[in-house]
Amino acid sequence: MLALRLLNVVAPAYFLCISLVTLALQLFLFLPSMRQDPAAARLFPPALLHGALFLFLSTNALGNYVLVIQNSPEDLDACQGPPARRAPCPPPSTHFCRVCARVTLRHDHHCFFTGNCIGGRNMRNFVLFCLYTSLACLYSMVAGVAYISAALSTSFAHPLAFLTLLPTSISQFFSGAVLGSEMFVILMLYLWFAIGLACAGFCCHQLLLILRGQTRHQVRKGVAVRARPWRKNLQEVFGKRWLLGLLVPMFNVGGCHAWKNQARTDV
Repeated sequence: MLALRLLNVVAPAYFLCISLVTLALQLFLFLPSMRQDPAAARLFPPALLHGALFLFLSTNALGNYVLVIQNSPEDLDACQGPPARRAPCPPPSTHFCRVCARVTLRHDHHCFFTGNCIGGRNMRNFVLFCLYTSLACLYSMVAGVAYISAALSTSFAHPLAFLTLLPTSISQFFSGAVLGSEMFVILMLYLWFAIGLACAGFCCHQLLLILRGQTRHQVRKGVAVRARPWRKNLQEVFGKRWLLGLLVPMFNVGGCHAWKNQARTDV
């Protein structure tokens, strides 16, 4: 339990450090290199377009990250206390999290990177957080590849060029042909690639469970759920104004009462 609580502190700090490093590289390396592009004399310079797109992706990723924490599931505290005051046991969709030390409705899993449980209230923000984090990392990787390609005069036309970039760059770094800043960017390329794929996988898996009206906790425990139309399951998480929430970080528009009603009908 001590290791889990320590991970609950280290993982958010790790995520924030990666975010700050990514922002610094974008501001002090990638954007200045784009300003030196001869095409910058056009109406919409590449640096302006790149900055606007990265700002949109990073704002949505960090905004939904904050909302996941602020909109954390309620502590039902059911089945606790003296027997005379004990409330009826919650439906199978609830779960007591040992890390958070609370009972949450529509419990899905505990996310160590946010230090919070993911449930009915913040599921939508968590999915969007995974989506925009994946897009921001993959887009940063593309920008980093363009920077390294120009700095080292390296072509990535060959499919294996990205895979062989790291071992080749390490040997060139120790020989003095690659600068320390360039080597750091190359290491970040692989980190962005790994985080981007991982977050994309989490997002797709979570969307599949939402369409089925299930949670990870229910799948692990083998709890059966009542069959419902997938559109209704999707609407209960993303709400009717889902497009607005997709463009701007905002609190849940899905309605927590719908989640509670469904939890009572789970079998």
